[in-house]
Amino acid sequence: MRVRLDFAYDGTDFSGWAAQPGLRTVEGELSAALGRILRADPAPSLTVAGRTDAGVHARGAVAHVDVEEEAWNALPGRSDPAPEAAAVRRLAGVLPGDVVVRRARVVAEDFDARFSALTRRYSYRICDAPELLDPLRRRDTVTVRRPLDVDAMDVAARSLCGLREFAAFCKRREGATTVRTLLEYSWRREGHLVVGTVVADAFCHSMVRALVGAVVPVGEGRRPVEWPAQVQERAERDPGVTVMPAHGLCLEEVTYPSDADLAARARTARAIRTLPGE
Repeated sequence: MRVRLDFAYDGTDFSGWAAQPGLRTVEGELSAALGRILRADPAPSLTVAGRTDAGVHARGAVAHVDVEEEAWNALPGRSDPAPEAAAVRRLAGVLPGDVVVRRARVVAEDFDARFSALTRRYSYRICDAPELLDPLRRRDTVTVRRPLDVDAMDVAARSLCGLREFAAFCKRREGATTVRTLLEYSWRREGHLVVGTVVADAFCHSMVRALVGAVVPVGEGRRPVEWPAQVQERAERDPGVTVMPAHGLCLEEVTYPSDADLAARARTARAIRTLPGE
């Protein structure tokens, strides 16, 4: 049976999501914890909505795992809770403190945490007054030394939205497309913080941090508002675009269609994206 997991983690002490020999990863910890409570050997494999890089955080991560029905139904033991509640309680007992599973529930077999997703929403936090940074937020907030013009950043960011070629902001992979639909990219000020919101159907590797790096020079006054769109139009990496530090980035939410539309959405997501007319 297929189970959906909604979870969160502090990415500071992880080498990213994906399991890697000899390294501490979110996937490694979560898979091992599932294997322990389900008494499964080998531990079950997970499919995640977003494979975050080392240092990136998540509040709204989603993964799915296929488990044996007998093992799932045995989770409550002699207690009254349903397997869903028992899974969350037992995972809390074996997971480290920087990973929390908030919900576990049985879903349709067509549900695919990665390919069924409609949107992924990230946030990025920057403090442009380092002396005012709350030291308790140093793990999820990047500091810059120059004051940022958030209005200019917002205008520049919004100019990048739509079904576009994002090769200028992606690490290329052989045979993979860099066409994506950027649904929202905006910036707002919250006191001494500048917070970005980035929403897309899917992202390329390091795309969000590069998108942030494209508009920070605009906020600092070193580039005109039109510059990020000009970089995007050239469709090649520009040395002026810095891939920003990972710890300011957080996966906030992943959305999905109704159960009836899961399979169709997965087929669409697996198709290679192209621009109109190509």
